[in-house]
Amino acid sequence: MAGAVFNAILLLAAVPAPAKSPEVLAFGDSLTAGLGLPASEAFPAQLQARLKGEGIDVKIVNAGVSGDTTTDGLARLDWALADKPDYVILALGANDALRGIDPKIVRANLDEMIDKIAASGAKILLLGMLAPANWGARYADEFDAIYPDLAKAHGVPLYPFLLEGVAMNPALNQPDGLHPNERGVAVMVDHIAPLVAKMIAGASAESKS
Repeated sequence: MAGAVFNAILLLAAVPAPAKSPEVLAFGDSLTAGLGLPASEAFPAQLQARLKGEGIDVKIVNAGVSGDTTTDGLARLDWALADKPDYVILALGANDALRGIDPKIVRANLDEMIDKIAASGAKILLLGMLAPANWGARYADEFDAIYPDLAKAHGVPLYPFLLEGVAMNPALNQPDGLHPNERGVAVMVDHIAPLVAKMIAGASAESKS
């Protein structure tokens, strides 16, 4: 009997553990957190549902904190990376732009965050933001250049404007005019899901080569 039990234990030990689903950390502000929406309709949840519907097994972690600037994000990034996500969607800067924070500060914060994420071994997708018109053309020019410049410098993929096709459209936003509603988030997912799928497929191909 003891021998049979021992053999059973050996057989169980030989069974490989189930493959872990790739984990994507969606790191951002209220646009990521889903302010004003049910959790199931927030950007990370809708993105995960879309990718799984396309046969991509993935876990997307909602690491959005409403009100966060890039300075706030940098302060909590190490903690967020502690679980070793495979991929990070970096989506910060909207609150910096709304507050007119010096673009040099925004750039430095994002630059350091990209370095930290890369050092963790995670792949990065950078989601860009554009400055509102009320700060003037000079501010907008300096702010809007941050994301393409950093993407080029670090060699990371960029989606230039997170709210492309959604911003300023009342049908796709909540009454505050700033935060997408469920349909607005769906538009964001339409645009960004293919980039996430490509990033995951590319990393998978690299691991097999």
